[in-house]
Amino acid sequence: MNFHNLSQRASKAARILRNSSIGPTTIAERVDQLNTLDVPDAVDALLKMPQPKAVAVLDRPELHHAADIIAHIPLEQAARFVNLMSDDRVADVMAEMDDEPRAKLFSRLDRATATAIQHLMTYPPRTAGSMMTTEFVSVPDRWTVEQTLAHIRIVERSRETVYAIYVLAEDGTLTKVVTLRSLVTGEPSASILTVASKEGITYADPLMSQEDVARLIRKHDLLAIPVVDEHAHILGIVTVDDVIDTMIADTTEDAHKFGGMEALGKPYMTMGFADMIRKRAGWLSALFLGEMLTASAMQHFEGELEKAVVLTLFIPLIMSSGGNSGSQATSLIIRALALGELKLSDWWRVLLRELPTGLTLGAILGAIGFLRLTVWQQAGFYDYGEHWLLVGFTVFSALVGIVTFGSLAGSMLPFILQRLRLDPASASAPFVATLVDVTGLVIYFSVALLILSGTLL
Repeated sequence: MNFHNLSQRASKAARILRNSSIGPTTIAERVDQLNTLDVPDAVDALLKMPQPKAVAVLDRPELHHAADIIAHIPLEQAARFVNLMSDDRVADVMAEMDDEPRAKLFSRLDRATATAIQHLMTYPPRTAGSMMTTEFVSVPDRWTVEQTLAHIRIVERSRETVYAIYVLAEDGTLTKVVTLRSLVTGEPSASILTVASKEGITYADPLMSQEDVARLIRKHDLLAIPVVDEHAHILGIVTVDDVIDTMIADTTEDAHKFGGMEALGKPYMTMGFADMIRKRAGWLSALFLGEMLTASAMQHFEGELEKAVVLTLFIPLIMSSGGNSGSQATSLIIRALALGELKLSDWWRVLLRELPTGLTLGAILGAIGFLRLTVWQQAGFYDYGEHWLLVGFTVFSALVGIVTFGSLAGSMLPFILQRLRLDPASASAPFVATLVDVTGLVIYFSVALLILSGTLL
């Protein structure tokens, strides 16, 4: 590999950007402005910008509808923009484009850019390979510190980051990593290997999940992590800002799912009315059908309700308590799975932990419910009848059972979904609440039959 000859794309980017001064605040403001415009207006605004600024705007992941904007730009101009954008950003944008405009644009890209993008697009979504950029600084292990610094001065504008320099052996394998701090404090005539890190190289496999990549970066306090193949050849790097952007997008998607709806995929204010209805109506209808089972459960116990109308007073209390405990447990487990604190094989440990937790929480709520009923009865606020004490024990016992069931159901559902290779975030709070509502009523009336038989029932 000839490290003295720069690629055509790097030279072109350096020539265009050398004399431009683009402040991050200015670019962020431009992105915000374009996000408020329709696609045709955004295209017009973009084409009026200087080319370096337009490229910088398109390179920002915060720009909405980037694929549609590029597709509506005249083909030759769009190709010039894309040739100057970072490869990982282009791969993300290309993945969102329709086949026809993507094929036309590919045919106009220079060979190096097209090859790099096609390579990135072969990796599955949400993996290190799909997140990585091929624009990193690498040097041969025979170079000196001075040669390396000179190389960085030439290529730094066309690289994602220069804070980590990757040292390659003659056969192209990754052997060492050098930080920029170590490099600038090193002796100019010394070998690059003398300032390399003495610790082992932390790297990612191209098929490693983005969550595992994020954990490695956090664990080792890295600004970037190399992605290598089975032969230790470096394929690209994943930077910490790429991880942050990806994780924010995934967290937003999970939040939508956990709220009991399909992930929007777009900012709230840019969603059309029909798309918003479509995203929300499906889950809402499914939850409504689930809640119909609650009515069926109450119809099943219609006779008991007629004999002891006082039991209906506590139905909202019973249902909400079970749903709340289930939602709590679900939130905790989903987050623990996302952070890697729990694995699928830990389900039984969680079960053993949530069982006593649910019993204790149920006893606390049951005691509060029993105390409330007693105070109201003794103070004359409401007359629960001559068997009010048994009614109080019914509420207490039912809350213990329902809160325990809610905690167990809420904690086990994410494991079940993950075992079925589904997103645990789909175990939304409304879904868990609906499940516990139905079973909660069954538990409540079953406990009532057991305690109140021969008295009210």
